[in-house]
Amino acid sequence: MDDGIRNEPAVLAAIGATPASRRVMMTGGVKLAGAAGLAMAAGSAAGLGVRRAFAQDATPAADTSTIGGIAVDPQMQEVLDALTSFNAPPIESTTPFNARNLPAFSNAVQQVLADRGEPALEPIGGVEHILVPGGDGDIVVRVYRPADAGDGPLPLLVYFHGGGFVIANLDVYDAAPRALANAAGCIVASVAYRLAPEAPFPAAPNDAYAATQFLIANAGSIGADPDRVAVGGESAGGNLATVVCILARDQGGILPVHQLLVYPVATFAPAGEAAESVTQFGDARPLNAAALEWFGSFYLPDPALASDPSVSPLDTADLTGLPPATIILAEIDPLQSQGAIYAQALEDAGVDISLTLYQGVTHEFFGMGAVVDKASDAVAEAAAALQAAFEGGGATPSA
Repeated sequence: MDDGIRNEPAVLAAIGATPASRRVMMTGGVKLAGAAGLAMAAGSAAGLGVRRAFAQDATPAADTSTIGGIAVDPQMQEVLDALTSFNAPPIESTTPFNARNLPAFSNAVQQVLADRGEPALEPIGGVEHILVPGGDGDIVVRVYRPADAGDGPLPLLVYFHGGGFVIANLDVYDAAPRALANAAGCIVASVAYRLAPEAPFPAAPNDAYAATQFLIANAGSIGADPDRVAVGGESAGGNLATVVCILARDQGGILPVHQLLVYPVATFAPAGEAAESVTQFGDARPLNAAALEWFGSFYLPDPALASDPSVSPLDTADLTGLPPATIILAEIDPLQSQGAIYAQALEDAGVDISLTLYQGVTHEFFGMGAVVDKASDAVAEAAAALQAAFEGGGATPSA
């Protein structure tokens, strides 16, 4: 039966199969023994015993460049070429102030769309801005409404942007909230948490937690349902999303119904298997090993804080009792290894997880749905998981 689903290369190597897949998916409810090994592009998958499904390539594999020995998806390469064309210095060579004014991946996507004569923004139902309490005063939240909102309170996704806790803002990460609002049929509240070095750790998690608890308690004020609230984010934002859940559990707050973690920062001190993708993709774009060190140097006022669970959730002693998680990883990403190992740690703690590795794409691909088909697939996957969680409802106090 040819249903477009193919098998994982390392698993089928023993029987001589030749796959043509570009995505690996591991679903919750299946023991992820050795899940971290899947995340290593050169790692062995022998004996994993994990069920994996694959989607066909959206684009041909010919004439691509490679990063860390991995072929780059042609659509992804088009964005990387646009980013290179800006001739910007690497962020790790300058100050945070200057880095915030350098072109970002979002500018590269806009350039590709401009070259095609296509619109840069996905239409949605509306955008507004509100102030909510953060960890030390009010912070801005951008509220996105889906194009087809319908009647009655809508589910809510509290979203945290990426940028290594140092750069980026709501505008840089505008595409993903728009896409998720429409695809999941929910309100998305994107939180402008404070950035380092002006506000180093713990400002960001304090803001994220305070904003989430406020938005749950006051969901009705923005037309949302307080019983259907999830959290999510990309990179640094993925870190904040899962840290918010840990804090809610530990501080007696209200737990979200789901956590969407897109290539999350799981640790600031990767070692062993968690560091393998940092080595393999140390020179990748738009995130590399030098940039990771640069971010950490500003975010952490003391390097010893790298093992604090609110900095590195992978170092949390107890991960039980957290909401189900959808974890989306990019293959060509220094964070790939630690994301897979964090998924394994959650699963080992009894948390229902879904882990998907999108092959041939880099860090930041998730918000590129307008030009990268695999990003559209990832958003659709995330939206389906959110909708299922919202249907179940159940945002409840943790104690």
